[in-house]
Amino acid sequence: MTENSNLLAEQRRALILDEVRRRGGVRVNELTRRLGVSDMTIRRDLDALARQGAVEKVHGGAVPVEEARTHEPGFEAKSSLELTAKEEIARAAARLVTPGSAVALSGGTTTYALAHRLTQVEGLTVVTNSVRVADVFEHALRQGGGAGTTVVLTGGVRTPSDSLVGPIADRAIRSLHFDLLFLGCHGVSPAAGLSTPNLAEAETNRSFVASTRRLVVVADHTKWGTVGLSTFAELAEVDTWVCDAGLPEEARETAREQIRELVLAGASD
Repeated sequence: MTENSNLLAEQRRALILDEVRRRGGVRVNELTRRLGVSDMTIRRDLDALARQGAVEKVHGGAVPVEEARTHEPGFEAKSSLELTAKEEIARAAARLVTPGSAVALSGGTTTYALAHRLTQVEGLTVVTNSVRVADVFEHALRQGGGAGTTVVLTGGVRTPSDSLVGPIADRAIRSLHFDLLFLGCHGVSPAAGLSTPNLAEAETNRSFVASTRRLVVVADHTKWGTVGLSTFAELAEVDTWVCDAGLPEEARETAREQIRELVLAGASD
């Protein structure tokens, strides 16, 4: 962490969260020295992170929240975390898309950021099980944009992250074929692969994986080492992982051993 009193609140909180996860806890007085801001500012940052469920406040500082493998945060809770990383990932992932392609986007806040970028790509057919992603394209079309995009929204049962899952979604997805699948996930692990806390979402994600020619995972560095209840793909099945430059060097080396291509967004943009 670098001292900088001019950091935006979002950037400062991302640095604090990284430090909490890396060290297993932080103290307020350490953060004030390293970030060059007041005690009150740090306490407000910790309050904000605690409200999001990202940290647990303790006397004099904060520690990581020990989440159960079955805990699934809602869309709003996740959408406020790692905003800069998600935008960098979305920008890099959008470069992989060719006009006129058939593209699938799973649910998630990173695929949501990517959807905004893809409204500028001409002639896409987009299949998604995310209500939020579908809304992005619908809004673009109403505003006269959308670049001739056709959107197919699967049916299914809604999850806390606003994804549609279950047998109806699975059957619809398995009947289609995609050039590219952009897949978000709860966790990326060398042993457990790609995982999610939601069993039904895991099955729907397996349907997505089975129907695509190229699997692109879009997940920021905080997902590394996280394991949800159910694995839906091994790392060896992933063609490309678009992550941010916050991924530690050791994790990069491990990922490259199993994944065909690792793209670090923001590293050389």
